[in-house]
Amino acid sequence: MEDCTNCSISAILLLIIVTKMVIASQIPTTLEGPFQPLTRRFDPSLRRRSDDLPMEHSRLRKNVTSNFPEQISLALSTPTSMWVSWVTGDAQIGLNVTPIDPLTVGSEEWYGKESGNYTEKRNGISLVYSQLYPFEGLWNYTSGIIHHVRIDGLEPQTKYFYKCGDSSLAEMSEEFVFETLPLPGSGKYPARIAVVGDLGLTSNSSTTIDHVIVNDPSMILMVGDLTYANQYFTTGGKGVSCYSCEFPNSPTRETYQPQWDGWGRFMQPLTSRIPMMVIEGNHEIEPQVANTTFLNLCYSFDAGGVHFIMLGAYVDYNQNGNQFAWLQRDLEKVDRDKTPWLVASWHPPWYNSYSSHYQFCINIEWILSFWVHAYERMNRVYNYTLDSCGPVYITVGDGGNIEKVDVYHADEPGKCPSSGDNIPEFGGVCHMKFSFGLAKGKFCWDTQPEWSAYRESSFGHGILEVMNSTDALWTWHRNQDIYKDDSHGDLIYIVRQPELCSVGSMHFGS
Repeated sequence: MEDCTNCSISAILLLIIVTKMVIASQIPTTLEGPFQPLTRRFDPSLRRRSDDLPMEHSRLRKNVTSNFPEQISLALSTPTSMWVSWVTGDAQIGLNVTPIDPLTVGSEEWYGKESGNYTEKRNGISLVYSQLYPFEGLWNYTSGIIHHVRIDGLEPQTKYFYKCGDSSLAEMSEEFVFETLPLPGSGKYPARIAVVGDLGLTSNSSTTIDHVIVNDPSMILMVGDLTYANQYFTTGGKGVSCYSCEFPNSPTRETYQPQWDGWGRFMQPLTSRIPMMVIEGNHEIEPQVANTTFLNLCYSFDAGGVHFIMLGAYVDYNQNGNQFAWLQRDLEKVDRDKTPWLVASWHPPWYNSYSSHYQFCINIEWILSFWVHAYERMNRVYNYTLDSCGPVYITVGDGGNIEKVDVYHADEPGKCPSSGDNIPEFGGVCHMKFSFGLAKGKFCWDTQPEWSAYRESSFGHGILEVMNSTDALWTWHRNQDIYKDDSHGDLIYIVRQPELCSVGSMHFGS
């Protein structure tokens, strides 16, 4: 009987292995491209549930005492160190606000390799920020105390248990755990990288984050438009999908800063155990006194054998600008033996066949963009021409935000915007008529462009799984598939061909 049982188990395991091999063999690869353009038609029911959750919602409201750590999040620092951030104290909002002294609560981090055994302790810095407006009647805001601690000496692919807070006040968090990533040059890669954009705080956003948690990533790329706090008056109330339409007389682009606190609480179940790397979107610009906005944010980092470049889309990006010079220096330092994969991210899409944000421009192996609230994957393309050595561009701007999913394509009858439409509040445009190809002499194509391989209007997130130095699996997970087994919207192996596409070619390729 025992032998028969073992035989049955072996047969089942063999069947599982064979099934996985058959499924893998059916997944297309970029080597088979370019693919015929495909559009999966819009399901109107997916435009529902796009109002923001109320601040009293259990996932957004403050559920701890004043000095207890909340909004806990992780971010990569170096391959052997991690930033841990959290907030204590109470934010203030009103006509007159007084910042808290950030030194009244300490910034401590305890961590170790065993639960409850914290062999290392580090101290960090604390600060507050204020959002101030020079206009009568607009409410100002000052934050709670924001703490940042850098923990170092971390070993690769190792679990660490940690607490944060101020032990002198007996205000230490519960225990959390995270796992470090592989080192560059080790020949290893992060298990899964979640890619999310244009998230917001709606019911659709909740489904997206729940879906990401189910997929259990080892790192998160959050590429712009996080909270949509600038879809509100400073006094709060109800957020809107179109600010300029609803509030045409506002003296500036107002924001309701408590949305950021709600978003930090909303994200903590994920970000307290998985590092999240962020770049700004247009909804993070938030002008205030002296027209101050966010910093000129651009940076890069390594995660195992992947080099990530995070570019700022709302700062100077021409060839004479600081960001361009920084990018050149960064690319010169990339060692493709240590980090064979190169992934660039910024907010607005370079290639986009949707009517929304058509021909916005912000000007590499793989380029991830957002802003357009839909999904689109391109064939390998360079300068609007199919090119086997061009990057693979992917737009994932459909995290679930208050502005709803985009549904119209510029190539559909009556949906091609004019050159005077789609002028952004911030950033540039590259409105032009095509001078070559099937759309020569036209502003829009008459059919789905040949460089657009797959597009669909629904909310979701992406998962990147790098298998080795040449093969990576990209999966787009739609929100409506969260409760279905092994279900997805788009699935493809992206294959590098370094022997054919050299760095010395005229553009960045594989």
